[in-house]
Amino acid sequence: METIKFEVEGDYVELNLLLKLTGLCDSGGAGKAIVASGDVSVDDVQELRKTCKVRRGQVVTLGDVRIEVI
Repeated sequence: METIKFEVEGDYVELNLLLKLTGLCDSGGAGKAIVASGDVSVDDVQELRKTCKVRRGQVVTLGDVRIEVI
C-alpha cells in the first residue's frame, strides 16, 4: 500500500480537493465523482460527502493508496 503524507494548511482540507492536491485525480470535479462512487474512506469509514472536512490526524484511503493528513 502506498502512503502519502499531506500537510494541511489551515484547519482542514475538503475531501475532493485533497484527492486533487495529492495527484489522485485531475480536478476537484473528478474528486467529487470518485467520492460519490463510494471508493473513498476516512478513518476506515466509507465517506460519501464530497466536501467532507478532513483534519490533521485523519487517514483517507482510496484503493491501495493511504493519505495521512498531518
